[in-house]
Amino acid sequence: MKKILVVDDEQDLLDLMEIILGAEGYQVVKAVNGKDALEKVDSEKPDLILLDVMMPIMDGWQVLRTLKKNESLKHIPIVMVTAKIGTEDRMRGLQEGAADYICKPFAPRDVVTRLRAILH
Repeated sequence: MKKILVVDDEQDLLDLMEIILGAEGYQVVKAVNGKDALEKVDSEKPDLILLDVMMPIMDGWQVLRTLKKNESLKHIPIVMVTAKIGTEDRMRGLQEGAADYICKPFAPRDVVTRLRAILH
């Protein structure tokens, strides 16, 4: 079973993603901010990370850069999930190493399809 770390400061979104991804057979681990995410990456060893950009304590850009600099973690695909829908933001995410960039609001089926494409 593939493990997905979902990182977002909105509890409703974390719960929704747990329901959606759990129904598809994924194991879901949740983190509420960037610092929490980095701790969970070390302890949980996820197969993929869904990462919000705008969060307190440590934003998604900082988490992305930290993970991509770490030789033992940089292989983990990271999908940015954010309300920042500008082309520049999307390009920045991809240039910094994100595997994909999903804009909020999103269709659950779209998220599942994109994650399957990355994980399989």
